[in-house]
Amino acid sequence: MHLIDHIKLIPTQVSSLYLSYSLPKSDFDQMKRNWITFLTILIYHVGYSQESAEMGQETVYKSGQQKLITDCVETLPNHAQVSVAIMENGMATFLGFRKDMDSIRQINNSDSVFEIGSITKAFTATLLADLVIKGSLALEDDINPHLDYDLKDNLKITFKQLVTHTSGLPRVPPALSSPSLSLANPYKDYSEMELKNYLTQLLVLDTVPDTVSSYSNLGFGLLGHVLEAATHDTYEDLLQALIFSKYSMENSTTDRAKIHDRLVKGINDQGEKVSNWDMAVHTGAGGILSSTRDLSKFAAAHFDQKNQELAMTRTKQFEVTDHYSIGMAWGLITSESGDLWTWHNGGTGGYSSAMILNTEDKSGVVILSNISALGQSTNNIMELAPALMTSLEH
Repeated sequence: MHLIDHIKLIPTQVSSLYLSYSLPKSDFDQMKRNWITFLTILIYHVGYSQESAEMGQETVYKSGQQKLITDCVETLPNHAQVSVAIMENGMATFLGFRKDMDSIRQINNSDSVFEIGSITKAFTATLLADLVIKGSLALEDDINPHLDYDLKDNLKITFKQLVTHTSGLPRVPPALSSPSLSLANPYKDYSEMELKNYLTQLLVLDTVPDTVSSYSNLGFGLLGHVLEAATHDTYEDLLQALIFSKYSMENSTTDRAKIHDRLVKGINDQGEKVSNWDMAVHTGAGGILSSTRDLSKFAAAHFDQKNQELAMTRTKQFEVTDHYSIGMAWGLITSESGDLWTWHNGGTGGYSSAMILNTEDKSGVVILSNISALGQSTNNIMELAPALMTSLEH
């Protein structure tokens, strides 16, 4: 089946195909449209890649990539920032732009910090993979022994189900899907107590476990929480010890106070500053703050074929279509050219982000922005990622 044909499958499979935001359920319809846009742009820009290859000049790629970015920034509100890392042959080139007074200027923001939203899930998956490789846990293990309470109806959930969105858990708990929920900082007050009450008293599955991959922020929030219980360590300390220090990611954390002097403030579609999000017990689903330089280091680590835990996260765990599968958090997409893209994006109330890797040829794209995922401008960030990625295909 041609990739374009898979767009027809979206109405019934979009909940499993669109690995994206830490947003409440009320914004999911917009993400369906984003996913259709993603595939359409992916297909459309194949022509751009072929034209550049025929010209045979590396400088054409770089100028073409810069134009793709500036064209995107032109559509964004004033005070917008976009920070991009483009990986070729394992090496990163950084491009940063800011828009003020309807004018675009190039800036150095590779060490500036943004909320990365649901790209956090790839890090939560990496923590799990590290513990599995070390023999501390197994993917097929139940999480239940690591909780000090029983789930409603004595439900059993495995680590694999959580990390592949196949547990049947809803996208978010009902308390976070209310139409009256304020989106200024929606997760802030959802604590471990609220999570326990939901899991023991109110839990209702949306789907039969292991039958579909249905995106769940709740599932990854629970996974981060269970990893803390299993290791007797905090999620932040696990990240620092097992990932951030290992790859010299000095500007990455879940503690906003640590990087407040480097944090780019999020904005809405009108260019107005908005609140940062505190993910509370859902931190494992979307609570990391990072920079493009740091994420490029994480990307480069994926290019090391000897890295067992990262390779494990990219291993297909659940097949959705012939061209799309789920690894551990990552979406695995077969592009029009036949290349395998490892992909995740993210968004919060003030930020939109995307990350795509091709580990075979050591290429990739990382995009961080201070554009709210609650508005329309986020679509332009999501379109930029596959367009840049396609420009790297030879």
